[in-house]
Amino acid sequence: MRTDRDQRKETVEPEFEERVVTINRVTKVVKGGRRYRFAALVVIGDKKGNVGFGTGKANEVPDAIKKAVENAKKNMITVSTVKTTIPHEVTGVYGAGRVFLAPAAEGTGVIAGGPVRAVVELAGISDILSKSLGSSTPINVVRATIEGLKSLETVEEIAARRGLTVEELLG
Repeated sequence: MRTDRDQRKETVEPEFEERVVTINRVTKVVKGGRRYRFAALVVIGDKKGNVGFGTGKANEVPDAIKKAVENAKKNMITVSTVKTTIPHEVTGVYGAGRVFLAPAAEGTGVIAGGPVRAVVELAGISDILSKSLGSSTPINVVRATIEGLKSLETVEEIAARRGLTVEELLG
């Protein structure tokens, strides 16, 4: 027998998977001592090509994560994919953070470090090679990865933009 509580659980099923990339304790020194707050960096995605990231700051860790998830939902992007990988090589740049992303053969898996791995896995990419260059700050690495994924285009998208067919474009 189903209760009202069981139905509520089904309707509140999250459409996005969330992953906390980093939690940072921030200290503010005031006259009476130190005030601690927490900053959270969260990546969310549906593993079907939609991914986003957000940051949140609060006095408690769960509140910071909740704020970060709300912020991430506002920063969603759609990633172009070809089967299980990306259509072409790309380097995403944000500030001093640079992330090189390259397509990989099926079965390779996700070869990526912490922040990059979180973004590409939640975007639904299961075969990719990556290298983080420059800044190792998680927020800059995530932003560079998102910039790289934003600039991806499939052959079909390029052909449509130029008003050609795929065969005409490839020659």
